[in-house]
Amino acid sequence: MTVKKVGVLGSGIMGAGITAVAAEAGHEVVLRSREQAAADGTVATISRAFDKRLDKGELSEEDRRASLARITATDSLHELAECDLVIESVVEDLDTKRRLFSELDRICADDAILATNTSTLPVIELAMETGRPERVCGIHFFNPAATMRLVEVVRTLVSSDETIEEAVAFAEACGKTPVTVKDRAGFIVNALLFPYLNNAVRLLENGVASLEDIDEAMKGGCGHAMGPFALLDLVGLDTSVAILDALYEEYRDPNYAPVPCLRRMVAAEKLGRKSGVGFYEYERP
Repeated sequence: MTVKKVGVLGSGIMGAGITAVAAEAGHEVVLRSREQAAADGTVATISRAFDKRLDKGELSEEDRRASLARITATDSLHELAECDLVIESVVEDLDTKRRLFSELDRICADDAILATNTSTLPVIELAMETGRPERVCGIHFFNPAATMRLVEVVRTLVSSDETIEEAVAFAEACGKTPVTVKDRAGFIVNALLFPYLNNAVRLLENGVASLEDIDEAMKGGCGHAMGPFALLDLVGLDTSVAILDALYEEYRDPNYAPVPCLRRMVAAEKLGRKSGVGFYEYERP
């Protein structure tokens, strides 16, 4: 099956990014949020992002108009009934995702692929909420989806070869570089990345160096585009703690246990860029 029509669940940063990428690649996209105003607002955000690219000469006016015309915003799950592929990108809560996949299974065509953009949670638990577990996989885009080329395609124990092939082909059609990975917490990137981020906070807690010097050391010494604290602020400290908790739950490795500083910052609502303050201060969104 060639994926032509795509459903995206979630009106946050990742939902907006995936919608924009898929629409620009020529797919019809149905963007669903729980509230119509939120879905419409996400389309407006996508439109502004396209406008900026138009001003920079990265996008033609014709392509901007055509891409926006391919996006339909809705608050109804039933609008996803004719989608060939549905990608869920809602809150990183397993119970919420389970309920959603159970509903999607009743609404979507039997041969539609149901995918999750989770970065850490077990995809198999979502697959088993459906009557088509072989048609469920992970399709993990990275933030910002428009510029990050990597997509992790996650194969569960029961995902069919056809499902994975179609997911890989979809990612490639979106101009991305897909890698396939087994359904293990953190997949490839986060399983390697978050112990590093966690240990950077541990260095700070132990007074080894300032956060500015740690960030500069990792940029200058390892060639990273940004240091660990700037990256934690970009990801979101609440999201980072949730990812670390999921990794620790699966592996029981102390490197995955969030250091106390992270939990306290989340409790204080110092979440990073999304709240205006984290390890650094930002203009409020």
